[in-house]
Amino acid sequence: MSIREEFERRESNFMSPYGCPSAATRGRLHPEKPCPVRSAFQLDRDRIVYSNAFRRLKHKTQVFLTPMGDDYRTRLTHTLEVAQIARTVSRALFLNEDLAEAIALGHDLGHTPFGHSGETALKEIFDPHFSHNEQSLRVVDVLENNGRGLNLTYEVRDGILKHSKGFGKIIPDDPAEMACTVEGQIVRIADIMAYLNHDLDDAIRSGVVRYNQVPSSCLDVIGHDHSSRATTMIRDLISSSRDGDGRLELHLSPRIHDAMMELRGFLYDNVYRSERVHSEFLKAKKILSELYAYFLENGDRLDEELASLDMARCNGQDRDTRRVVCDFVASMTDRYALNLYERLFFPSPLI
Repeated sequence: MSIREEFERRESNFMSPYGCPSAATRGRLHPEKPCPVRSAFQLDRDRIVYSNAFRRLKHKTQVFLTPMGDDYRTRLTHTLEVAQIARTVSRALFLNEDLAEAIALGHDLGHTPFGHSGETALKEIFDPHFSHNEQSLRVVDVLENNGRGLNLTYEVRDGILKHSKGFGKIIPDDPAEMACTVEGQIVRIADIMAYLNHDLDDAIRSGVVRYNQVPSSCLDVIGHDHSSRATTMIRDLISSSRDGDGRLELHLSPRIHDAMMELRGFLYDNVYRSERVHSEFLKAKKILSELYAYFLENGDRLDEELASLDMARCNGQDRDTRRVVCDFVASMTDRYALNLYERLFFPSPLI
């Protein structure tokens, strides 16, 4: 018996019937021989962590563009906080921690530079249906590994695609909007728990809002500091979830759910749409829009930049230059986009 097979046997002994055992995966886009050491979901996690797209997250905006302070969250630290919450909840409910972690680590791989302003820019200039969750799936299916993708399992790919909820319900009514595994559904909720908590933390640190502006009706229920808020939300999800018609239904208590919704509304009105944040997002949209237009008209320069990033044109699969430029722009880090914009559009001093 291999190490992987021994681990799969142990999974079957402790895992809840609601969890997704590694041995029960629906498989990969392209069949391959199983790893003798790692389970299918452990292998997916490792492939994500070692990917170029994952490393780029450290220089992609969470909320505040190019913050000067070292303690502000980036897209990478957000991803790690989501993974930690997802693992904690999955462990407590005797589900597959490795699956939850793999989905969480991969959920934002396709996120644009400059946060949601970059996503909005690509909606306007490329396709109104562009979304970072679909782009994340494209990253793992097509763009990574020089156009070969990471060949992840169905369950991880499904969780990545369905993690995003925008300003919709935390737990949607339509089952089609939810991941096929409970672990994937947990990542969706862990994502909002993470950003509600750390975006508030960063907003107060930056001075965009003051602590006394935050509704006391939220803080009194969820908690007055980062640790207590995380603990409250996680414990409530664990204790409120229950068996329903032979499946595990994830729930939040009405009191915690309403406080989270109120806090999210506060953040949208006072942080994400604040004049200080929004004005910077407009600048970011301008940068990405102009870069997009430039590379549409300069194919040779596009090929040079793609080569420098080990981003082939998907081995000839994509003939649509607009799609290639979109992938290129979406893959940029904040600082890469800023430096590239300066090189292309700022005058250089004569020597």
